[in-house]
Amino acid sequence: MKKILLLTMLVFGCFVMQAQELKWHTNVKEAIAIGNKEKKPLLMFFTGSDWCGWCIRLQKEVLKTPEFEKWAKANVILVELDYPRRTAQNPEIKAQNNELQQAFSIQGFPTICFANGTNKDGKVNFEGLGTTGYVAGGPAAWLEVANGILKKK
Repeated sequence: MKKILLLTMLVFGCFVMQAQELKWHTNVKEAIAIGNKEKKPLLMFFTGSDWCGWCIRLQKEVLKTPEFEKWAKANVILVELDYPRRTAQNPEIKAQNNELQQAFSIQGFPTICFANGTNKDGKVNFEGLGTTGYVAGGPAAWLEVANGILKKK
């Protein structure tokens, strides 16, 4: 009986943990639609997930913390725009990410752009709110910068 109860709790716990994970969108048009519906700006994370040391550090120190998770759920729609070197990527996503890198004049990684987006007649337009990248000091320091950008809107 104890084994069945323990197994049930373990399975239930896994579902709860999965339900609480942040949703990082890769399709910017879908993210724009959700952002407009929820009246939240996009947080667009330009990253080299499998090669960029500062991107990996930002993920570990900020983007995968409970403080960031709580803040993100309340304030933004998350969009990951990845530029991997060793991992295969869907051609449509790769083309989209390259277009957005040019549109936002991204010169280095990690770069995080906050923007409001519109998708009208198949054309995507953005209102840039501000940018940041890696900020030393953990989630509190990074969130202070992010909140400063969002307060300007």
